[in-house]
Amino acid sequence: MSEKALRLIPDFDLTSRNTLALGATSRLGYVLEDADDLADLFAEARRLDMPMRILGGGSNVVLSGSFDGITALIATKGKSVVRETVDHVLVEAQAGENWNDLVAWTVAQGLGGIENLASIPGTVGAAPVQNIGAYGAEIADVFESLVAFDSQTQALVTFTAADCAFAYRDSIFKHHPGRYVVLSMRLRLPLPWHPNLRFAGLTDLADVAGLTPAMVMERVADIRASKLPDWRVTPNAGSFFQNPIVSQAEAAALVAAVPQAPNFAQPDGRVKLSAGWLIEQSGLKGFRMERAGVSERHALVVINLGGATAEDIAALAGHIKATVLHRFGVHLHEEPVFC
Repeated sequence: MSEKALRLIPDFDLTSRNTLALGATSRLGYVLEDADDLADLFAEARRLDMPMRILGGGSNVVLSGSFDGITALIATKGKSVVRETVDHVLVEAQAGENWNDLVAWTVAQGLGGIENLASIPGTVGAAPVQNIGAYGAEIADVFESLVAFDSQTQALVTFTAADCAFAYRDSIFKHHPGRYVVLSMRLRLPLPWHPNLRFAGLTDLADVAGLTPAMVMERVADIRASKLPDWRVTPNAGSFFQNPIVSQAEAAALVAAVPQAPNFAQPDGRVKLSAGWLIEQSGLKGFRMERAGVSERHALVVINLGGATAEDIAALAGHIKATVLHRFGVHLHEEPVFC
């Protein structure tokens, strides 16, 4: 028996806990408000001989209808300024904090550095796992460190940026699924602040006198709202596919066949393509398949049309990948995790 009696919730309903609004239940559930309970929770899972999975905001997952195990919802709270120096402010946030709330909080303190990442759904704990990014910025740009629970060793581990092996929408945590549970993260926000306005839609702000992080955050939020459907109105998991990164030869072959295909050179010599453009040019924007579909507003967004299941989403994703591969010879990869 675990040292601490945990109040596990039977037949835990997760339908309102995922942004795709998929009907889903877990045999047992637990709302983790105290990180110290995590070791006991894993011990209880072992005692019951049940698998355990961790869920944050449910914004980057495709949940199966039923999970015969324990689902732990990370709900730890807290954010603070840890240290301020002449060239940076160190901010710490607990994993259960809402990511966009953290962005708004830092901006309210007059701090810049993550304003380009505004309006991304999910929690702080999930942000480094995915190395979330948008509008020319990503977590890796300002990451200092994080503390995670290692379910194999039952110990707390501190990760630096180098330890995390950040890459495009990738980190070490995605290569060890289920092993590490992020508990808190520290971000190094620069002083003085220099706005990142390289992305289309932000460049004109360079001419604004007295530009502040709040103004950039508001512009980013407006752009996202104009392009992407609100998951609270139209259930979705945000960008469903990663932008493919291919070799120069593959990119050259695509551009030779389709000169207008967007392509962006990467620091490592490879080339990034636009998944949204490939899907839209394949005639799939607005496409519907049973209870799932592709948003009419943005081809990268897969939506729940009502009553969709994980199987419906998987079938649609498979159709999209097969169509793009046949049309352009490019492989697409999903961003959300099927679990």
